[in-house]
Amino acid sequence: MASQSTGSSFIQVTQVLAWRELARFFRQRNRVVGAIGTPLFMWLLFGFGLDQSFSVGNSPETETSFLEYYFPGSLVLILMFTAIYTTISVIEDRQAGFLQGVLVAPVSRQDMVAGKVLGGSIIAMIQGMLFLLAALFLDVDWTIVQVVSLVAILFIASMMMTCVGFSFAWKMESTQGFHAIMNLVLMPMWLLSGAFFPVPNLGTGQWTQDVLHWIMKMNPLTHVVSLVRRFLYGSDLLAEGFWEPSLWTSIIVILLATALFYGWALRVCKRRNTGDLK
Repeated sequence: MASQSTGSSFIQVTQVLAWRELARFFRQRNRVVGAIGTPLFMWLLFGFGLDQSFSVGNSPETETSFLEYYFPGSLVLILMFTAIYTTISVIEDRQAGFLQGVLVAPVSRQDMVAGKVLGGSIIAMIQGMLFLLAALFLDVDWTIVQVVSLVAILFIASMMMTCVGFSFAWKMESTQGFHAIMNLVLMPMWLLSGAFFPVPNLGTGQWTQDVLHWIMKMNPLTHVVSLVRRFLYGSDLLAEGFWEPSLWTSIIVILLATALFYGWALRVCKRRNTGDLK
């Protein structure tokens, strides 16, 4: 009976906190517009602006425009922006006193982390799916398998980045400091994910290219972008001069990264903060 009560409590707390995140986010329209508007503007601006000077196709017949190449990166950018916006609620809840009320309630901190992360992940996934509608204007042959696979990848990637945002937000006392740290951490991760330029091959003879190759190869967002690109266009988008991870390698990497970041969020949440009740 005790185990059933504990399981029921976990589900109820997770559902309540996740629903609160959803209601709170979509009531603030400026956050909705900001999370999807900026990446959309950047996709159109850079896509049309750099189209004439960018080529990654294997041949003139398969040459890919920068608008098509940059689309998966813009999609990942939306997930990242949304994760930042949703995890700000951790700081705001602490300042408003709501977080302290949750911490002294008869629920575990693991339940709170699950609810916060689930709510933020669903929000980010919904935002990403809305942006996917722009792919209707690209040369993409949609299938049921593609759509289901993309939704699954979007949810896992959303959870991964929400966990990262939560872990940093838990330690912060102000939203200004949180934005500064997130820009310092997440923007380089995104830029070095193959979203803006492909991953160079190893052994080019230039040590800078080799270092860049390994940094981008170890970046979990690189595998997220690769999976999105693969399910949108196929595996033959890039030319031979660039590196692309295999399907199962990318899947294993993002699953492991999500599990590690979730464990990090749980560990950080167990530590008392200066704003928490003693």
